Order: sequence, then structure tokens, then C-alpha cells
Amino acid sequence: MALSEDFLVHDELHPINIVEDLAAHHEWDFDRVTEDQIAMAVEGQWRTYSLTLAWSDQDEVLRLICTFEMEPPAERMGALYDVLNRCNDMVWTGAFTFWAEQKLMVWRYGLVLAGGQIAGSEQVDQLISGAVMAAERFYPAFQLACWGDRTPEQAMQVAIAEAYGRA
Repeated sequence: MALSEDFLVHDELHPINIVEDLAAHHEWDFDRVTEDQIAMAVEGQWRTYSLTLAWSDQDEVLRLICTFEMEPPAERMGALYDVLNRCNDMVWTGAFTFWAEQKLMVWRYGLVLAGGQIAGSEQVDQLISGAVMAAERFYPAFQLACWGDRTPEQAMQVAIAEAYGRA
């Protein structure tokens, strides 16, 4: 049975309910923070990523934030920001940013569901998988730019190939 078929029998199609069911299906650790927010941990090849998905009724947006800790040396911040720009030029959905105060690398995406649209489970699953795949794909480039004494161009050479697999 497809993931979406599970939801055809449920009356409640709240986006966070869909995320919670997917997290349970994939056996990810998760915490339903509020009715409109869920936090979970997804294991990747390089590290465990923290994901938070939140639903805004007002904006009709399901927002995904995927983070991992990173504390680059101050003298390498220019190289990190250069690599961030290069990474963002290579992706179609979402974008990376660095939250210096929290020392977090962040992948952000907002799924607009205006007009009462409903996200399907496959769509939400792809949203989560896409975030983890982006983090996995570019993690080595961030590391090389910050600690490998590589130029941004050299660091990006490890991120040219798409990451394969599924979160």
C-alpha cells in the first residue's frame, strides 16, 4: 500500500499529522512539540540531522528546517559563505544559510499550500528526503572549506555528484 493510501481513511489531514505518521513509518525519533510543530532526528551518512517542521495556518505554509551544528574558525567564514552561495546555486528547492549565533548550518524550505491545498504523504516524504540529501551532498564541501584549507572551488568538487539513497 502506498503511503498516501494510509491517509485516505483518516479524516484529519493536518500536515503535521502526515509528518508524524511518516516519522513513525521510517522509525525516526520524533517529538510532537505542539499541534502545529514536530521535531525529529534523521540519521545520515555524515551525521544525525535535526529536522523541525511547522505548519502556519495564517500563511498556509509547511516550513521545514534541517540543521546540524557547525563552528567554523572565524578566519574561514568568508570561504564558508562563498561555498554556501555556490551550493544554493546548485539546488532547485530550499536553501542553506548559516546561523552564526546558534552555530548551526541550516537548510530551509517552505511548502506553500494556499487555498486549502493538502500535502500528500509522498510530497512530505520527498520534502524531508530532499533536505537530508542536500545536507549529505554538501556537508563535505562545508568541512573542506572550513577545516581542510581548501578554496571554495576545491571544496565544491566533492559536491558535484548527487548523493544517492533515501533518508
